[in-house]
Amino acid sequence: YHPTIGFYEHIPGWRIKAYVGDAIWNAYFKFTFERNPWDKQISWYYYKTKSRKRRPTFEAFMENKEKALVDNYPLYTINGEIAVDFVGLYENLTKDLMHVLDVIGVPNADPLPKLNAFGQRQDYRSHYTGATRRLVEEWYEREIKTFGYQF
Repeated sequence: YHPTIGFYEHIPGWRIKAYVGDAIWNAYFKFTFERNPWDKQISWYYYKTKSRKRRPTFEAFMENKEKALVDNYPLYTINGEIAVDFVGLYENLTKDLMHVLDVIGVPNADPLPKLNAFGQRQDYRSHYTGATRRLVEEWYEREIKTFGYQF
């Protein structure tokens, strides 16, 4: 957070627009990245439980929506409508980031290195039960519909 300007990490688009005004908002190329909600939820689970002596089961983690939900959709939408110029998909990260860099005038950038902060994991689908799969379908219905994600 910057006390004078009021910007902070993961600031919603509507707030940025209010701070900078329509002219600047409209002049800038705005982008974000979205991720398959089922994959994102597993990544979030590993991140949020990494320092625990005894990691809870994924099912136990999912019981508390307030702690388990990764609600990024409101960050790049205003009144439920996508408010950025481009939404890249995490599954196409290199390709979509190269597109963004080209649009903003950084052509021929080096591709991103492949890193996984939590080591090699099994396929995200193996973590789910029918109940936890349905929770993700419910919690992230907008993203699933908007971007055509499938389990």
